[in-house]
Amino acid sequence: MAIHTYGPNAVDWEERIDLDRLRGQRLARLRESLNRSDLGAVLSFDFANIRYMTATHIGTWAMDKLIRFALLVRDGQPVVWDFGSAARHHQLYNPWLDYSDGEGGPPTGARAGISTLRGAFHPDAGIAEDVAVKIAAELHDHGLANEPLGVDVAEMPVLAALRAEGIDVADGQQVFLEARRIKTGDETALLTQACAMVDAAYEELYGYLRPGVRENECVGVVAKVLYDLGSEYVEGVNAISGERCSPHPHVYSDRLIRPGDPAFFDILHSHLGYRTCYYRTFAVGSASRAQRDAYARCREYMDQAIALVRPGATTADIVRVWPRAEEFGFADETAAFALQYGHGVGLSIWEKPIFSRLVSLDHPEVLEEGMVFALETYWPAADGWSAARIEEELVVTADGCEVITKFPAEDLLVAGRKYWTVGGELNTRREAQSHLNTSRGDGAS
Repeated sequence: MAIHTYGPNAVDWEERIDLDRLRGQRLARLRESLNRSDLGAVLSFDFANIRYMTATHIGTWAMDKLIRFALLVRDGQPVVWDFGSAARHHQLYNPWLDYSDGEGGPPTGARAGISTLRGAFHPDAGIAEDVAVKIAAELHDHGLANEPLGVDVAEMPVLAALRAEGIDVADGQQVFLEARRIKTGDETALLTQACAMVDAAYEELYGYLRPGVRENECVGVVAKVLYDLGSEYVEGVNAISGERCSPHPHVYSDRLIRPGDPAFFDILHSHLGYRTCYYRTFAVGSASRAQRDAYARCREYMDQAIALVRPGATTADIVRVWPRAEEFGFADETAAFALQYGHGVGLSIWEKPIFSRLVSLDHPEVLEEGMVFALETYWPAADGWSAARIEEELVVTADGCEVITKFPAEDLLVAGRKYWTVGGELNTRREAQSHLNTSRGDGAS
């Protein structure tokens, strides 16, 4: 059965995404992952992990500042210490963090607190020590003072302060990523909806793309579509064209796109926290034989990989059908990393499982129903400067997989064509309209 793509609104006449269920199932999975570990609690400074644990969010402006933190103790409730008035907002609007029973029960799980602002606070201000005191008090209250504390990411002064409080600090990131590895039904629906928004962005971009526009203007077009559709965060738009395609620089510029250029794009955004990572390649005005050949090879590697995806297959099975780094001009797998690649997608764009010849052949991971991940392939063209890049997001189903990135990518699409060649004769757009209706994007030139 096809994965549903719901409208973004809640309605009373159709069961759609249930946000209460989403919150509850995420926390339950995190508890299960914690209980399977040797840790007594997990402490998070990472935005995605905090959101998964507490279902709180204060805006993407704070993602890189490490200012908020959250704790989940074994058999306890999550507590989040948040920036300024955000804690008061959570107390008013996040009832799932209110643990009081009116009779002296546990306090609210939303509290005021702040970490070290990536070192911006004066080192002698005692901020790191205050974080450690708060965490130590919680661990003591739950009888876990002598159990290891798992931490995902933290600043060195905070780690030092935790150890000064006698806390045994260990790696907690694996607990979070194991919990997030299999998606719930609501998570899958949100990821699918996020992809549908990018489908719309690519449709607008395909109509806009033509000789004379700049890469950064394409980024603006995409961002407007996504924000108009309700995206909470456009994390990035890779816009790469012309000779910048090989090697791939992974960042857009102000380059002017020219006739005959290849152009590929990666659109990353967040819908209710759930991300996309979604490449498409176009030729602009016309497509050379080298470009078409590179695209066909890139597509072949993608199709071979998708055909292998099913429960019980491994990441090693997938990467074996992809070329070695040396086959497409790189010295080793580190130099070619993320070109023939796969990664889980969820509240972050790179989650478990990871698909790469760098690690997967020696450390394979088993695919399971409910995983959502992206597979991406790349191939440089024989002309020495063109290249093709394709990425598809997939949901692992009971007997295979379903692709949730729907913008056409079976063949190389040619955008911005003012003139068409049909049967070797030059035609204006008006004269070629009937041809467009039947073979739009077939790469004819």
